[in-house]
Amino acid sequence: MSISTRRGDQGETDLLFGKRVAKTHPRVRCCGAIDELNAHLGVVRASEVSDEMESWINGIQKRLVGLMGVVATDLGDHQRYEEKGYQGIAASDVEWLDAIVHELETVKGHRFRGWSRPGQAGALSGAYLDVARTTCRRSELVSWEIEDNELDIVRQFLNRLSDVLWLLARSRDAE
Repeated sequence: MSISTRRGDQGETDLLFGKRVAKTHPRVRCCGAIDELNAHLGVVRASEVSDEMESWINGIQKRLVGLMGVVATDLGDHQRYEEKGYQGIAASDVEWLDAIVHELETVKGHRFRGWSRPGQAGALSGAYLDVARTTCRRSELVSWEIEDNELDIVRQFLNRLSDVLWLLARSRDAE
């Protein structure tokens, strides 16, 4: 199957299970921002970061795939998504992010001590983490434009993830 279907040439695209929506639909914009976030994280993961950070970024990227699937599913198709056994996002994923926050703040001592200028410390991976953080914030904001209570956990994950990305950027700046 070719990636080029030409089905989007008129400004519409498919959600999962075939529902067509405008490319400007909040679900599509949210998925695009999450995809962009994942790409930024790929740059971070490919840069010189610790094994621990690489593991965290890899875990985040894996979870973003399931999260994007949930966002790309129309309100009436969430049960179908679950029945198909597709990867989703759960409260345990938010708890995993909470554990990273605890590790970074309590164990490693990276706490909020005022705003930081992205890139100020000269760590390229730290600057890319800040780019990823801002993209994450945009993803979360767009998710609130979608009237779908099934996205509550998505919103919680994105909100917590932006905090994790800020802490990760500061940890790179401190190295």
